[in-house]
Amino acid sequence: MLTLASKLKRDDGLKGSRTSATASDSTRRVSVRDRLLVKEVAELEANLPYEGYYQGGKFQFETEVPDAYNMVPPKVKCLTRIWHPNITETGDICLSLLREHSIDGTGWAPTRTLKDVVWGLNSLFTDLLNFDDPLNIEAAEHHLRDKEDFRNKVEDYIKRYAR
Repeated sequence: MLTLASKLKRDDGLKGSRTSATASDSTRRVSVRDRLLVKEVAELEANLPYEGYYQGGKFQFETEVPDAYNMVPPKVKCLTRIWHPNITETGDICLSLLREHSIDGTGWAPTRTLKDVVWGLNSLFTDLLNFDDPLNIEAAEHHLRDKEDFRNKVEDYIKRYAR
């Protein structure tokens, strides 16, 4: 199983020891986690979204990375109020890769990265926009009832909250 330590060791090659022999396991674990996160964040290109209902909106997300990352997923919350079938107005997100255990087998795995999370969030604004299995049932029903009014409400939310 891939761990943070083995991933960094592979990436660092022959750079030598990263921690002193006297460092505790928890200090080493946080240090390894933090180093991997810095590397992953440096690789991210998170310009959301490019097309669809939410085009032109700027949506902020809060990501909490637990000490046990990459064995457990980060916790992500949308801080921007949004009218979306898979994101509640309070910011809860329905995205299978953010679940530790997922029925469809697409949940979190230690091989996933923050880049996968960003790509998953981007997909919620485009191809993974899911009206059939919504978290925000009211938004999904609104879309099924009147697509044009749904689009107008999304645009109103973007003007009010996502600029």
